Amino acid sequence: MTDTPAALREAHHADVSGGWLRPAVFGAMDGLVTNIALIAGVAGGGVSPRNVVLTGVAGLVAGAISMGLGEYTSVRSANEQVAAEVAKERRELERHPEAEARELAEAWVARGLPRDLAIEVAQAVRRNPEEALRVHVREELGVDPYDQPSPWAAAISSFLFFSVGALVPLLTYLFGATSLWLALAVGGLGLFVAGAVVSRFTARPWWSGGLRQLLLGAAAAGATYLIGTLIGVQGGLG
Repeated sequence: MTDTPAALREAHHADVSGGWLRPAVFGAMDGLVTNIALIAGVAGGGVSPRNVVLTGVAGLVAGAISMGLGEYTSVRSANEQVAAEVAKERRELERHPEAEARELAEAWVARGLPRDLAIEVAQAVRRNPEEALRVHVREELGVDPYDQPSPWAAAISSFLFFSVGALVPLLTYLFGATSLWLALAVGGLGLFVAGAVVSRFTARPWWSGGLRQLLLGAAAAGATYLIGTLIGVQGGLG
């Protein structure tokens, strides 16, 4: 089989600019860990299964809303900051085009491009105002002014994936089981699967990604279970 160079293949990189993957991954992981730890804590305090479900559902709803609003605000604020810097760069290109072209050429010279070629390319870029703006913003800010993540995509994906993650450790209780350890086992399986799925977007082996998430979730659940047990015993709940 012929090994075709990656540069000659379409879509040889994953799409990392859409703005939904990071909040989706973070939302699912946060939902799993949050509700696993929450359920472990209240169950460790000796509350009834009904109250465990109530606490878990409240954590799901509150957490999903918080995650969605937080992601929307975060991405919207970042986009507004980028827009302000882009407007500043546009004004500089309109008022001082020669100085901006020299600045761009010097940046390329610093990277190893011959000075004459760098100046020639910078002058060529200058003739197209929109492309000049894109190139200057990329060089100076490291972002593409015309390809910013959507705050709505971030908010919705975070809300939905947090909800799904938070629902997993509640499933056994919702189906009538009352064993905390069964719920934690299902939640642990969810963490392992989520970590393994995320590893598809990275160079990490699937089992390593799954095990890492499982260990992190277990540490959080262990800490809250211990605290819940201590508070339950001291408060007369156990």
